[in-house]
Amino acid sequence: MEPSPPNAVEAVLGVDTHRDFHVAAVLAMSGRTLGIERFPAAESGYQQLHAWAAQLGIIRRAGVESSGNYGAALSRYLLSQGLEVFDAPGPGRAARRRRSKSDRGDAEAAARAVLSGRAHSPVKSGSGPAEIARLYLVAKDSAVKAQRQAANQLKAILVTADPTLREELATLSRRALVRACLALSEGDDSTDPVVRATRFTLRVLAERIEQLRAQARVLDAISIGGCRCG
Repeated sequence: MEPSPPNAVEAVLGVDTHRDFHVAAVLAMSGRTLGIERFPAAESGYQQLHAWAAQLGIIRRAGVESSGNYGAALSRYLLSQGLEVFDAPGPGRAARRRRSKSDRGDAEAAARAVLSGRAHSPVKSGSGPAEIARLYLVAKDSAVKAQRQAANQLKAILVTADPTLREELATLSRRALVRACLALSEGDDSTDPVVRATRFTLRVLAERIEQLRAQARVLDAISIGGCRCG
């Protein structure tokens, strides 16, 4: 933890977070603003922010807006420095209507939320088995979504496909349909070019669905294993 000056007062830190920069405010326990500064959203910026805040007061608690998004990395850094870090609620729509958007004001509001107790939810550490499982689940959900999209595209192509091909595949269940499309050949040079293109596209989509299905199955097993380990 950064050392504070001998005569420093106890204070709290509030941070309004953005993708490329963060605005920090340090407030005394009385609510008086001791300083407001802007820092880059990078490892060096987190270090500068913490060192700057420690020069203004004894910082034991911090409120970070968007601690699960733009403020996630900063929150992890502050936790590693021994601070209690809380998810700071935004000022709300009514407050924003009363004044124009102000990063400085939002940083102060985050610190005041800690002082008042309105910011009372500790941020997640973003480490350990639970976080690993969450990341795998994000990848799994993406694979499932892409698989559903490919299946919808396959069915849409069948709607306008050659009647013979359409009738051959129309009554199949989705799993059987995918297997049938995997076995499709394009035909020979005498086959209608549109039919050949249709068969090729159906096979490619079926292969994509199978690949995504396998990925989702592996990711699901890994994420469940991670949760059990935790």
